Amino acid sequence: MRVFFRHARRRQRSVLGPTRYRSAAYHPLRPWQVRERRFRPTPLGRRGLDPVEVREFLDQVAGDLAIVYDALAQSRRETDRIKDALRRWQSEQTRARNERRYDR
Repeated sequence: MRVFFRHARRRQRSVLGPTRYRSAAYHPLRPWQVRERRFRPTPLGRRGLDPVEVREFLDQVAGDLAIVYDALAQSRRETDRIKDALRRWQSEQTRARNERRYDR
């Protein structure tokens, strides 16, 4: 049972991290893809969407995606900076502990 929970926890972490599992066919949606998306015009006599409204909405979605991707990149940079600082601090603490041990 313990092994099951360990594997479940490992799977949960991998979904949240940068190495999450995705099929090979999956590609995240990028802002430029939203901006360049075109819809076919509706046939004559049929109802459809107003192309201007669709374009405005897609531009808004693309702008929001760009903001999210920028925030994600900034968050990852900050995480890397904090991890590096923690590693340096841990190394300094280990070095200091070892020096005190040898000074005795």
